[in-house]
Amino acid sequence: MDRTTSIALGSVVVAAVVLALKFLAYLLTGSVALYSDALESIINVAAALAALIALRVAVRPADANHPYGHSKAEYFSAVAEGVLIVLAAVSIAREAIPALQHPRAVDAAPAGLLVNLGASVLNALWAGVLLRAGRAARSPALLADGKHILTDVVTSIGVLLGVLLARLTGLHWLDPLLALLVALNILWSGWALMRESVGGLMDAAVDPATEARLRQAMSEHAEGALEMHDLRTRHAGRMTFVEFHLVVPGTMSVQEAHTICDRLEDAIRAELEGAAVTIHVEPQDKAKHHGVLVI
Repeated sequence: MDRTTSIALGSVVVAAVVLALKFLAYLLTGSVALYSDALESIINVAAALAALIALRVAVRPADANHPYGHSKAEYFSAVAEGVLIVLAAVSIAREAIPALQHPRAVDAAPAGLLVNLGASVLNALWAGVLLRAGRAARSPALLADGKHILTDVVTSIGVLLGVLLARLTGLHWLDPLLALLVALNILWSGWALMRESVGGLMDAAVDPATEARLRQAMSEHAEGALEMHDLRTRHAGRMTFVEFHLVVPGTMSVQEAHTICDRLEDAIRAELEGAAVTIHVEPQDKAKHHGVLVI
């Protein structure tokens, strides 16, 4: 089991513990807002399971049916998480709207609030672990899970403050109103996750800053070549594919051209660890000389 899969398994355990704590907090207080917070934690458990399954598939090596590997499987877990978030938001709204129409007093029991706060602290710590590991491994599944949990932490803090405010002011409608705000917040979170994941499934290019670094590195290590053009990049989970055409003198030997390609591949992988690089070598009459990266 690699590190990312181990962390994904840890996410399942942490999400289950947080879910239990938040439902306990709801039972101790009867707060609709805390109930909505607990419902979102059900999504965290499902999302953690989806991420674990996706990562187990993503690490499989390339085979005859999947010559480019299975790394895109991670995006499916993020899309699934977005769908689950939408379902959770609908469930929260179904509970909150009747409560908003007929507000009732909330028992802001200190024990319940402290339990919910403890769950939020645990979530915050684990979100940091997921985000660091996701960036290090360039894992869409871990990053999506970390961002969602971080959103959950912000939501939980707002809910706790709101429940206290409703208790102190006697404005009982604040509790279901906060639940509706939670629903809207996690809807936005779900949309953001699905948008990023669909971009990966649609072979989105690297961001402009990364492409600029790639072009700079390529320019600095292309000695002996005449030109590079038609640079294309795409993400596939933790993999990044880089393709371009390299123009060399027509009299250059295959060995010399291959040496330049090796140097360029090393430079690209120094910028994007583990990048899959494809270089199409062309003679000088194929040079474009316009709107391209020229050496």
